[in-house]
Amino acid sequence: MITIPSPYLLFLGDVAGPLDAKTGFGLLHWQRSRCLGQWRQPGCGVDLGIPDMTAVEACAAGARTLVIGVAPFGGSFAPAWIEAIVAALDAGLDVASGMHTRLGSIPAIADAAKRAGRTLFDVRFADRSFDVASGRKRTGRRLLTVGTDCCVGKKYAALSITAELWRRGQSATFRATGQTGILIAGEGVAIDAVVSDFVAGAAEALSPDNEPAHWDVIEGQGSLFHPAYAGVSLGLLHGSQPDAIVVCHDPLRAHLDGYADFPVVSVQHCADANLEAARLTNPGVRFAGVALNTSTLSPGARDGFLEDMAQRLGVPCFDPIATGAGDLVAGLLDFT
Repeated sequence: MITIPSPYLLFLGDVAGPLDAKTGFGLLHWQRSRCLGQWRQPGCGVDLGIPDMTAVEACAAGARTLVIGVAPFGGSFAPAWIEAIVAALDAGLDVASGMHTRLGSIPAIADAAKRAGRTLFDVRFADRSFDVASGRKRTGRRLLTVGTDCCVGKKYAALSITAELWRRGQSATFRATGQTGILIAGEGVAIDAVVSDFVAGAAEALSPDNEPAHWDVIEGQGSLFHPAYAGVSLGLLHGSQPDAIVVCHDPLRAHLDGYADFPVVSVQHCADANLEAARLTNPGVRFAGVALNTSTLSPGARDGFLEDMAQRLGVPCFDPIATGAGDLVAGLLDFT
């Protein structure tokens, strides 16, 4: 378990758009009570809609940790952020990060933390080693969210499904595999920081044997169709041994984020490819539903869109935020 003192000051730096600030948005949505304010540098194009504060102002207001609320392409620190992080440490805040670069590997930050007696939390780095995958079938039920691309709502879908299972009195656990999910849940494995030979083994360890009716709802990463991140998606798919997959999709996205030469595949194509790959370790895997971001549609248009897609695909279709996962979970509870 990771215990990061709250409330948080969410650091957004100077990122240009919301996809780079998914950590901040995720924490704000699922842990709103812990988020005291945001710290934006000049040129920042993102606004979470919470008070703007400097580190000194946030500390005076009761904040305890500066959380790096961004996850830009490549996951490295921009040089302009280092001075701000040092200032936060000097102001009396701990710092938590889900970036690929360890906070303590940056001399200015390491020196400031030591000088101020503050703690650095690097949630993207596992505190244990993992075995290679065994492929052994485990007890309990597992659902994995997969995607037609990165940043299409796999974490939100998994959290929404878990919340609905809890609401219905079912035994379920959200299994975080990314930095934002770990910050939300307080535990998990940053699967993209695991050495490739051990990714499937880490997924097995993350979702161990459980009671027959228990659902582990596993946060997916990347996409089988992404030229940079398909590897982690496949390892997670094999190690999770999902009984059910939920495809996550942005209906307005024509090409992969940041990869204009790669068109987004159809939901059915994505489902078929993931099912074929998943059958290596669980021949009984099923396509359970689709999670869609319909935030740009009016309620009437959204309902019609979801209904039309559900009829075409033959599975429940939902928006994790706007509609919740009720229909999908009702289907999960009929699994035999």
